[in-house]
Amino acid sequence: MVMLVLVFDFLKRFRSPSPTTEWLVVGLGNPGPEYETTKHNVGALAVDQSAKNLAPVRGVKAKVQHIGDVAWVRPTTFMNLSGEAVGPLAQQLGVAPERIVVIHDELDLPAGTVRIKLGGNENGHNGLKSISEHLGTRDYVRVRVGIGRPPKGVPVPDWVLGPLGGKEAIETATEAARLVCSRGISSAQNEIHARN
Repeated sequence: MVMLVLVFDFLKRFRSPSPTTEWLVVGLGNPGPEYETTKHNVGALAVDQSAKNLAPVRGVKAKVQHIGDVAWVRPTTFMNLSGEAVGPLAQQLGVAPERIVVIHDELDLPAGTVRIKLGGNENGHNGLKSISEHLGTRDYVRVRVGIGRPPKGVPVPDWVLGPLGGKEAIETATEAARLVCSRGISSAQNEIHARN
């Protein structure tokens, strides 16, 4: 018995500490196979590019994978309720809003264009509105993935829930998020914005 206590003490003292989460990278989308490959899900698909082993987190409406000091996050809520995942997770992990990177579809950018910005309006994007509400601020990083405006006569909901057209720069968005976390916003902007 004494030997077991000594071994436990030794392991407790010398085990590696839990990783600290410095950044959250959140990919917005809707759950379910019917939405998986829609324009509205480009953010979730971008997170999937980097995090192949997302797992549920107790008490949070999201699947998460820690890679180094970055938590890659895919909310399990519908898009319009994304803040219900992001707010509690940020609080649980102690991550400040300015260190949260949200990857999302953007109607006001041409398809295939990726842009990075800190803060600003939500431009009618209900996922961003929900996140701003739950964080109590708009001052988080956005990686905006252009899907373009719908053709004349096509309603916006039908457009964003329509199939991906192949020009949405999912890999570039994933890289943009990685660059923000590793080198900062300005450096990431300089590199990504120069491409298109």
